[in-house]
Amino acid sequence: AMREMICADAETGRRAALAKILPMQQQDFHELFKIMAGLPVTIRLLDPPLHEFLPNSDDEIEAVASAIGVTTTRLRERIAELHEFNPMLGFRGCRLALQYPEIPEMQARAIFQAAVSAAKETGAAVVPEVMIPLIAYRAEYDQIADVIRKTAAAVEAETGASLDYQIGTMIELPRAALRAADIASGDDGAEFFSFGTNDLTQTCLGLSRDDAAPILTNYVAQEIFEIDPFVSIDVDGVGELVRIGVERGRGARPGLKIGICGEHGGDPASVAYCDTVGMDYVSCSPFRVPVARLAAAQAAINAKAG
Repeated sequence: AMREMICADAETGRRAALAKILPMQQQDFHELFKIMAGLPVTIRLLDPPLHEFLPNSDDEIEAVASAIGVTTTRLRERIAELHEFNPMLGFRGCRLALQYPEIPEMQARAIFQAAVSAAKETGAAVVPEVMIPLIAYRAEYDQIADVIRKTAAAVEAETGASLDYQIGTMIELPRAALRAADIASGDDGAEFFSFGTNDLTQTCLGLSRDDAAPILTNYVAQEIFEIDPFVSIDVDGVGELVRIGVERGRGARPGLKIGICGEHGGDPASVAYCDTVGMDYVSCSPFRVPVARLAAAQAAINAKAG
């Protein structure tokens, strides 16, 4: 269904495919809210470039084309159309949502309908945190947040439920960190930040994580880097952008909830740095959670002792 949506030639076709995806997303979110009953849940809207969902080999192309009802020629054309030389800086994140607002609309509907159903089943309030990825400009945030709010209002009207939710953003581009005050300001500004330091490291240092291994090995050997900046935050560069973003965001919205997501969230030195700039939480892959919890506890103890 996702591939059918990507290959659709017009909004009507995309919406037909998204209607198939909606119940799947809603069920996933319903189960997530049940498991996390009473705990905060942050959901990042669609972020990867669309080409990542499409097949590569001839056999896969033929099978997918047959399954979604298009010719192999049309599917190959769509794959070629979506090809990017640098996808990390390309057509992904909020840029997708702005081009195809029906995608965040579907995801928001799935989130809010699941919030209503899970709250009824568990009896626990569900407060989803909807996160818009790859924001660089406040105008990007405003347009997508408007879609989310209108969808929430529609679900409230249809269900009679009263929804409690937050809309925030990932800070993963240098401009977003520098313009954090603008992004968070006002009653309709971002209600939380999550620093995506994997991408922030790439965009700050001009290094592609997927291609940088030879550079990183050489730089560590020559002591240009003390440690791989994708393993532990580059405090003087990336860390300074994080500090600026935290200070300016909270200057515009006191009490702004701020965290970090990505592999840095499981690195003890990075966790300690996040504590020094006043972050509220770290998020990392499951296998790194024990280390992150220990590092966070140590940072808290050190802060009290200092």
